[in-house]
Amino acid sequence: MTTQTSPIRVGIVGVGNWARHGHLRVLDLLPQYTLQAVYSEGRERAEAAAGEYGILQVADSVDALVNNPDVDLVVVLNTAPQHEQTVRAAIAAGKNVYCEWPLTTTTAASEQLLQLANDAGVRHIVGLQRRHAPHNRYLQDLLQQGYVGKLRSVRLHVSMNYFQALRPNALRWTAPEENFSSVIAIYAGHFLDMLFTATGWPRSVSGLLVNQFPKVTIKETGEVLDSSAPDQLVLSGLLDDGAVVSVHIEGGKRNGSGVQIDITGDEGDLKITNRSAFGDVGDDYVIEGAHGDNLALEVLPLPEQYLRLPASTLPSAVLELAELYHVYAQDVAEGTRAAATFDDALRLHRLLDAAKKGVQSPLA
Repeated sequence: MTTQTSPIRVGIVGVGNWARHGHLRVLDLLPQYTLQAVYSEGRERAEAAAGEYGILQVADSVDALVNNPDVDLVVVLNTAPQHEQTVRAAIAAGKNVYCEWPLTTTTAASEQLLQLANDAGVRHIVGLQRRHAPHNRYLQDLLQQGYVGKLRSVRLHVSMNYFQALRPNALRWTAPEENFSSVIAIYAGHFLDMLFTATGWPRSVSGLLVNQFPKVTIKETGEVLDSSAPDQLVLSGLLDDGAVVSVHIEGGKRNGSGVQIDITGDEGDLKITNRSAFGDVGDDYVIEGAHGDNLALEVLPLPEQYLRLPASTLPSAVLELAELYHVYAQDVAEGTRAAATFDDALRLHRLLDAAKKGVQSPLA
């Protein structure tokens, strides 16, 4: 059993938008970590990050970073098509590895990475952070404590303004379906994992995936790209206990986007809402509930024991990421395995595969 009490020394691969907006700020916030090294294909981005966050070393290559003896954890933040090769390099170097979701662009490649990581005996973490957020841990406890009784139905609707037909150049790589970086691959993945961690996972699903933006225009240049990636998902199925589940994920919604979850039991109901699918400061989840019959839903304030991060002014979506890093640091210190892993990524890959088939598919 490997334990560690000194700060975990992190090597970052990739300095894109989410690395700058999320990971670097989170790792700078949490005392359990120190930013040790960084690599980017654009060296100027790596040097800028190093200067801003006091990162000690700028690596010349992925191989140099993963083989750096001063790095304990390799954090893979380049684009999804680059994940597999980078994670393979980290595993070959015997390093614990964090990979952003999606783990790879295919289920088969993710299966291989899981096997490689397990064979090498390295810890593996995947960036499915929403399952660890305070509201989701509270929701899971409410369900396990019987607040709604036996589950009868679960409904999730997630929509966001971005991923429209007009996109910034930073999102051009989301257009090809083979990159597995669409709103469905990324957002459906995150929110399905969040929901099913709380309610339990479905035993069978049927799904419909639709592409309503077959042409994508790059905002900065006017370039028009063919897009084969889906931007809407409708999924239905049954949970293990027989509860009905229905999901609708849609990108490019002009107005009124956000998150709503409705949970019906035989003794009560819960509703979980957020005005944003990618929250800024103050965009927190609100849980409402009623235990009984024909009652008005009342807000259930989040109990203080679910708050465990250092004080900060970081956006809510970034604090969800901090929760995952917090759990991983605790795992390393205590020899536990609570943080989301490549196993969880593979289960999610298989769920999305089943939805893509368009007919009812067992998930056992």
